[in-house]
Amino acid sequence: MRDPLPDWPIFGLIDDARPALRQAQSAGRPMILATLVRVEGGGPRPVGTQMVFAEDIVAGYFSGGCVEADVADHAFACLADGQPRRLVYGQGSPWPDIQLLCGAGIEIFLERLAPDAPALGTLLAAETDRHPMTWLSDGFKQTCVEKDSVVPWPGSIQRDYDPPQKLVVFGSDPTAMAIAHLGAQSGFQTTFVRPKGPEAPPPIAGIAYRRDDPQSALAAIGTDAWTAIAVATHNLETDRDALAAALPSAAGYVGLLGARKRLAERLAPLRAAGLSEDLLSRVKAPIGLDIGGKAPWEVAVSVIGEIMALRYGK
Repeated sequence: MRDPLPDWPIFGLIDDARPALRQAQSAGRPMILATLVRVEGGGPRPVGTQMVFAEDIVAGYFSGGCVEADVADHAFACLADGQPRRLVYGQGSPWPDIQLLCGAGIEIFLERLAPDAPALGTLLAAETDRHPMTWLSDGFKQTCVEKDSVVPWPGSIQRDYDPPQKLVVFGSDPTAMAIAHLGAQSGFQTTFVRPKGPEAPPPIAGIAYRRDDPQSALAAIGTDAWTAIAVATHNLETDRDALAAALPSAAGYVGLLGARKRLAERLAPLRAAGLSEDLLSRVKAPIGLDIGGKAPWEVAVSVIGEIMALRYGK
């Protein structure tokens, strides 16, 4: 019999299944990957949402408490017999006693993965190498391939994986620290850069720290389309150097803290140094969504919100 789910569902704060899959793989434990494959009527989570179940491991959520315990029961049954399952809740469900308060209908696909499954190894290696991939499975056959080589087969489900979001924050003050802190809490792979800063890192859990110049720091960290850079140093020279390194990079987002009325004079040295108008137009300035607040946490919410809005095309 499985252990009950925790009273406080902290596991539901985990949105990316890959860390839990990696944890189970490292422990040599078989695991269940549960994928939301159909939503009718506007459920709380989108298609592609996932949960992971293994011995002493649970991550993710589908409904905010309506179905998770029942899914866990089916997951551990699947773990025991290896048979994939499709679970329907809400509209069309064989379990009318399990109600979805939103009135939606959802379908969840369960599959058992061995820790040495080749497709699992490919998925986790691609996460490390930051390659976008697609998972295809019917519960018995699984494969993980590059997005441009997807060939689904009858009965298979498909789930795309992008590299995890990266966040690089340049700064030293409470606002920069709040941006980095909230980024880490949001699941971003976060690095705080304070050129010539203290040797001891900032006391923020879950972030990396660098003290080198912006060009060296970004070269070491690496940038791609899933990288966001927040320049928030309050030092004109460091801001300029950070922008000079960030704007020609592959980063998908570059934001600059500061007043709109001073933006032209702050970009002027970069323009004089030869940066093109196309590159300069990439700067999101003032950084963040306009929510009206200027306190550190308010700015952090606006910055992380803008990065997330860009991710979803809003």
